[in-house]
Amino acid sequence: MSRRRRGVAAFLVAATFAGTADTVIGADCVVADPTGTPLNVRVKPEGRVLSALGNGMAVETLDERTLGGKRWAKVAANGAVLGWVFAAYLDCAAIDDARKSAPMKPRTPPQ
Repeated sequence: MSRRRRGVAAFLVAATFAGTADTVIGADCVVADPTGTPLNVRVKPEGRVLSALGNGMAVETLDERTLGGKRWAKVAANGAVLGWVFAAYLDCAAIDDARKSAPMKPRTPPQ
């Protein structure tokens, strides 16, 4: 394989996995659009607008992609897939935070 082809192949592999390190699939999120307007839900990232979500609406992330340096999240609510939203306008709880339990105090025998 030529040096140029190896470089192209390496670029394609890197492009395929770009942005996956920050993906939080399955996170519980709340719409938090700082503009004060409803958050557009799109058929695909930067695609046609399907609907809009108001601030405070609970959603779950199903997928995430980066397009043009912007993160987009595919979201669902109440078990129904809604579409793609601008991920910066979601306030998401980290999965690790949801799985942590409160610290337990050791039990002391009754006296």
